[in-house]
Amino acid sequence: MLPVGGFSTNRSGLPRPLGAESISTSSLWRLSSTPVRTAQRAGRQVHVIGLCGATAEEVQALVDRPVPTRATWQWPGTYAVLEELEQGLVLHTDPAAALPLYVVAWRGTWAWSTSARYLAALAGTQVDTQRLACAFLAPSVPVLASGRTYFSGVEQLPPGGRVELPAAGDRYTCSTMWCPDPRNGPPPHLRLRNALAASVRLRTDIDPTLSSDLSGGLDSTTVAVLASRAAPDPIDAVTIHPGGVLDGSDLHYARLTAAASHGRIRHRLLPLGDEHRPYTGLTGIPVTDEPAPSTLTQTRLLAQLRWMHRELGTRTHLTGDGGDSVLFQPPAKIADLLRHRRYTRAAREALGWARLRRTAVAPLLRSAAMMKTTTRERASAALTTELTSKVKQNRGDVRWFATLPAPAWADPSAVHLLTEAAEDHAAAPDPLPGLDASVRILVDEIREVARTAAADAELADACGIELHNPFLDASVVDAVLRTPLDLRPPLHAYKPVLTRAFAGLLPAELAARTTKGAFEADHYSGLRAALPELLATGGMNLAALGLIDIARFRDQIRTAAAGVPMPLAHIEQALAADAWLHTVTCTPEPVWVDSIPGKAE
Repeated sequence: MLPVGGFSTNRSGLPRPLGAESISTSSLWRLSSTPVRTAQRAGRQVHVIGLCGATAEEVQALVDRPVPTRATWQWPGTYAVLEELEQGLVLHTDPAAALPLYVVAWRGTWAWSTSARYLAALAGTQVDTQRLACAFLAPSVPVLASGRTYFSGVEQLPPGGRVELPAAGDRYTCSTMWCPDPRNGPPPHLRLRNALAASVRLRTDIDPTLSSDLSGGLDSTTVAVLASRAAPDPIDAVTIHPGGVLDGSDLHYARLTAAASHGRIRHRLLPLGDEHRPYTGLTGIPVTDEPAPSTLTQTRLLAQLRWMHRELGTRTHLTGDGGDSVLFQPPAKIADLLRHRRYTRAAREALGWARLRRTAVAPLLRSAAMMKTTTRERASAALTTELTSKVKQNRGDVRWFATLPAPAWADPSAVHLLTEAAEDHAAAPDPLPGLDASVRILVDEIREVARTAAADAELADACGIELHNPFLDASVVDAVLRTPLDLRPPLHAYKPVLTRAFAGLLPAELAARTTKGAFEADHYSGLRAALPELLATGGMNLAALGLIDIARFRDQIRTAAAGVPMPLAHIEQALAADAWLHTVTCTPEPVWVDSIPGKAE
């Protein structure tokens, strides 16, 4: 989705990005045809920003009475609700953060947008080095960067909140509106089926000629099958595979699904070659708000998107991204079971998880018992020590935060920035107190996945395609996370709620699948093939900011490429951040101009 934005005041002389269109009589602007639906009456306007399944009557009702608490997860879609009042704006933000909203203080008022980069250009701010340090030193602890963006002074508004932006530029206030407390009602599989089907149907209603991923995994296959049943005509479903390899398990399940669709799915195979390996072409990535999840595999993604746009005429494309996070049960669930005195089930699930991971069950139960008595606040206070330790903390699988030792190639200044971020996090109150630990962990995980997925959508926009991830709609997230503890699936079961929800739609052989194709070998072969380029350019932008020791970093890349077993998380996140920095530095900033109401400049 191309950017939408505005100001908390409607005074004259407010700028717009070059090419932006003003919306109604307000300070709002948008680029391209981004959905904005408006309802108004005397003294008040309400806008629904983004794709939303509300009817025209339901949108009008938002201005006729107070905006309901659940407005941002009541309907399928990825959207936010904006109220324009005389004293400023009220922004109701997406609980899943799939449509992140950003603000920056500007000349005695607030500017807001769906793009942090556009706001940074307006305010003249630079890259935030603390945010970069968090990205590559603690990629598995997203809470450290809560509210921060990759641009200094540009903030992400809290997801699932009601935010009041004063017209005069005073500090904004936020009330938490969404909290996924457990709720009784229909069984979990029916909740998921209704919510996900509605989210996919919304997309087919908007673009009946859309396409979908069909990777052979449960998530993308479910989305493809739902889209094929909701669209009036057969849809294109795309499976990428290594050139010359036609017998992989993922391809087998994709073919099985297409064959069972009774002609509703036109199965398209896209072979990819060595030129699409991971780590290839990291200096030629389109500009985004932040490092995209697909940065290291961007040649593969962009090749698929450009091919679909050229050969299939695709304008809208669906993926199963987010399904793993939304349907996952963290090991912290064992601690929840112990806290709620479900001792027998806790032991049973610990045993199942230990068998799956091929590890001893006793340490698992000990770490769960320890976590049961550890509050999130206490765990947050210990983060500073854990993140700066040179030794991996042996706390088992059951814990609040998954941390790794800081790599030897991290500059002390970067570690210091990380420490400051951890201290800031520990000092901030939790906006969602009282949730079960496993649910609270999932909220952080889903929001990180959903927000960063917006950067992948920016890559797709550069190819002329709108990318949609129905699993990350707030209505779907809410339906899943409100499941009471006793009805949540076992830790060791592979997406049983999904397979039960769509048992009549998915081929039985696929529904019985308990694994998915792995790509580790792909990454190591890509790392070896790209080694000369990585040794020549990798990390130079982070080093220029004083965040890494470039010689040590490249030694680590060389060691990883040689096949020495090691976690790749730090290296991969550093390379992604470095590639993003290169693109941001080499791409002209968005241009802001004085506007003529109702016209594009």
